[in-house]
Amino acid sequence: MKHEQEADLPYLKKVVGASMAGTVVEWYEFFLYGTAATLVFGKLFFPATGNELDGVIAAFATYAVGFVARPLGGVVFGHIGDKIGRKSLLQFSLVLIGISTFLMGCLPSFATIGYWAPALLVLLRFVQGFALGGEWGGAVLLVTEHSPNRSRAFWGSWPQAGVPLGNLLATAILLVLSATLSEEAFLSWGWRIGFWLSVVIVAIGYYIRTQVSDSPIFKAARKEVEQEAVAGYGLTEVFRRYPRGVFTAMGLRFGENILYYMVVTFSITYLAHRQVDTTRILTLLFAAHILHVTAIPLVGALADRVGRKPVYIAGALLTMAWPFIAFPMFDTGATASILGAIMLGLAIHSLMYASQPAIMAEMFPTRMRYSGVSLGYQVTAIVAGSWAPLIGTALLREYEAWQPIAFYILASAAVSLAAALIMRESKGASLEAIDEEDRRKLQAA
Repeated sequence: MKHEQEADLPYLKKVVGASMAGTVVEWYEFFLYGTAATLVFGKLFFPATGNELDGVIAAFATYAVGFVARPLGGVVFGHIGDKIGRKSLLQFSLVLIGISTFLMGCLPSFATIGYWAPALLVLLRFVQGFALGGEWGGAVLLVTEHSPNRSRAFWGSWPQAGVPLGNLLATAILLVLSATLSEEAFLSWGWRIGFWLSVVIVAIGYYIRTQVSDSPIFKAARKEVEQEAVAGYGLTEVFRRYPRGVFTAMGLRFGENILYYMVVTFSITYLAHRQVDTTRILTLLFAAHILHVTAIPLVGALADRVGRKPVYIAGALLTMAWPFIAFPMFDTGATASILGAIMLGLAIHSLMYASQPAIMAEMFPTRMRYSGVSLGYQVTAIVAGSWAPLIGTALLREYEAWQPIAFYILASAAVSLAAALIMRESKGASLEAIDEEDRRKLQAA
């Protein structure tokens, strides 16, 4: 079988649509939580201390729980997904995150049930994170394993574009609610509508995913694993056979992940603390997400043309500079400056984010690819994106200055820069050739 054969373009587009449908839904719900953590949860689900940032910090701690759960979901879904396939687990993860998000919208406040409120919030956040941990790997592999070698970064970037699309949807709904309701109504019941709407969009995403199947290369690899006892899969096997791929993927994710959550989540806290109106912040984020959705596939195409490494290195270097440009722009309070800073951050982020599915898919053979990409992508979230808004808020509370936050972002970007410098260029790589090399290593062992 030749993977570089002429792709069935209409079917490939259907696969991309199925992958993006679920990704948009799941990230809508995940980011809805992140925005609500800043605007609502700190006030409703935690006791008052006299400092509004204390409630935000407590809410961001529960936000981090979702990131802690993601690697566990990645391990479990990756292990099972390498055995039974990508599609069925993607449907299950969609239902799981939809149920947990809907129930969040039903939770009573701290004033009603006391500490049961944050406890139940943490439990549901854990389930949400667990489901999302298995979602990303399956979604991007569904696309990259169907894609031609010469354009894998472009096609693989579309599920990545589903992330800002989901964020765009969450921001739009919260923007409409916050703009049309009084602050009292929004805090009392209005915010819950966004969580309840998950039922509708989960049903749509689930239906779309029933229309596609696993890739031929995966089906062939699964058959081979069943026949060859020596050809294992899962967590232990990927660490034993491909540790370099796992740790390089983690390094690539580190600075990129922190940059994203500082731009789209912490910036809300920082600007609100600087007395910028919430509706204006959400409007500017909405506009910036449109740029992000557009930039990601363009950068994916660029990575197919010039290579993965130069594009990623440029993104890491620019990330190191971004906070020293952006925070002074935030401090002006001017709408154009704030929008420019957010857009610049997301444009830089796309330089690293767009080609990740192709880069990580090309690091591992098919028999353990789901486990490998899930580990590389999700484990990093524990020490990167999960804590980024909390660390940023704590630094702001302690120093009332942006410079310590900027150096935190710079240091994180240096980690991704180091990983980008040592990673192997895989532009145009054949997944079949990667599998064949893996067979030779197994036979030699």
